[in-house]
Amino acid sequence: MNTEFNSYRDSEVVAYWIDLCLREGEMRHYERGDYFFREGEVARYLGYIKSGTLKYITFGDDGTEHVMGLEFTGGFVTDFPFSLRGLKARTSVVAASPCDILCIPTAEISDRIALDPKMNEIMAASTEAVFGMVYDRYKALYSLTPQQRYNDLISRHPDIFSLFPLRDIASFLKITPTHLSRLRKNI
Repeated sequence: MNTEFNSYRDSEVVAYWIDLCLREGEMRHYERGDYFFREGEVARYLGYIKSGTLKYITFGDDGTEHVMGLEFTGGFVTDFPFSLRGLKARTSVVAASPCDILCIPTAEISDRIALDPKMNEIMAASTEAVFGMVYDRYKALYSLTPQQRYNDLISRHPDIFSLFPLRDIASFLKITPTHLSRLRKNI
């Protein structure tokens, strides 16, 4: 079993983007609650998370926040591949804790991709890696029980409760905070 929480990071092509951010990225600081990008806008940056945590979110019709993904120190954050095509984000990313992120403007990367077929191949392969992770999570929502999803989450990131509030973890697992508390007691 893959022990990496965000399995896309196991892909060699994603390592390319992280290395690029480490070499060329400009450090930007985000306070808790600051948006890295917002749904409905083109994301301006892609970045390597030097420190901190972020969450991918969307809002229901009633305004309820739903957590779709979690990112950690050492992770890669962007609206992949949409921002590189100049398309509006379908989710938002907000800092769950203070973050320092090495950022590269997506417009700059888009220009490079247009001129370099190798970068276009890297983008396509990276998109496949991210899609695979998202599809696996979607499949798990239908095929695993909440207890199994919780166990998988804890096995991949045992310290998750020290990084994110219980309500965010519950939202990510698609259960209520009360249900999550019960699952935690079962372990």
